[in-house]
Amino acid sequence: MLVKISRVFFLLACILMGFIWSKFILENMVESGRQIENVQRWIGLGGLIGAVVAIAVLLALHFVTQELYERFAPAVVAIVLALLAGYSISRYLLFWFPSIDITSQVFISVTVVLLFGYVGIYLGLTRASNWESLISAVKHRQFQNSPTVSLKIVDTSVLIDGRIADICESGFLEGTLLIPRFVLKELQNIADSADVVRRAKGRRGLDILKSLQESTAEVSVSIIEDNPNASKEVDGKLLLLAKQYGAKVLTTDFNLNKVAQIDGVVVLNINDLANALKPAVLPDEIMEVKLIKEGKEPSQAVGYLDDGTMVVVDGGRNHLGKNVQVLVTSILQTSAGRMIFTRFHTQA
Repeated sequence: MLVKISRVFFLLACILMGFIWSKFILENMVESGRQIENVQRWIGLGGLIGAVVAIAVLLALHFVTQELYERFAPAVVAIVLALLAGYSISRYLLFWFPSIDITSQVFISVTVVLLFGYVGIYLGLTRASNWESLISAVKHRQFQNSPTVSLKIVDTSVLIDGRIADICESGFLEGTLLIPRFVLKELQNIADSADVVRRAKGRRGLDILKSLQESTAEVSVSIIEDNPNASKEVDGKLLLLAKQYGAKVLTTDFNLNKVAQIDGVVVLNINDLANALKPAVLPDEIMEVKLIKEGKEPSQAVGYLDDGTMVVVDGGRNHLGKNVQVLVTSILQTSAGRMIFTRFHTQA
């Protein structure tokens, strides 16, 4: 949002600068005795030149990296506003000293404008991040002033996974889902990948995001422009945003889950939810499973339950491709999923 506002301000400021400078030049030419016809046309031409310059600068910025653009766009606005302020003050000063000759007027105007321009450059380049922080703080307070709103920052893996849409429709999630712009950008990069599988995942993630935005469930979706510490990786920026907003992180990434827990950030792992909803399996329970492939150990075979849970069968290698009864010996439960270890069951 800050970048879009800066574009509009920059365009309007350049047009205004074109008007002002063309008027200033024409006034000096008239005072020097030159006859000028169609003054309005020349002033309009100055505004047009300002618009062309603004568009050229914006197009040039479009081809630089997003990080540079976000950093220098507020700086450009600060510089232009400072130049406008300098010109206005110089004209105010000259108003009180009308008897000064034209050369002195030009010198005073240029000096004041350059002085304010330097201040604008300094503030724009060194304090731009402060303005972004201020805007972010206002947005944070807007969310935090609504105690009933539960904030959740969404990771790229959740959108690619897709189960979030069904969870929201079921009513198990409420509040506001915050989608950082850098997550959306990462998703777009995946969707543009040359690899067919990655491209399909990226497009699926974009489709899921669109369905969330159009959903009538008790969940709202907000795209946020915050990009804290642009040098950090996506996971690090997600955790920083979670702390700033006081939000939870929605993910299916096992590593992000562990790092967030160490960092004191609350994580909602969809895999944990899926595991919690799976039917309970107890040791010594007998179940039926189809053996699909060989296991790592010489006598092992592997099968899968209907919910995708992996079942490792000791002594089942000779029964590949068959539905067999197995006896549960142990269960391994992690955030990455659940594995059931069994042995081939021989009926008495």
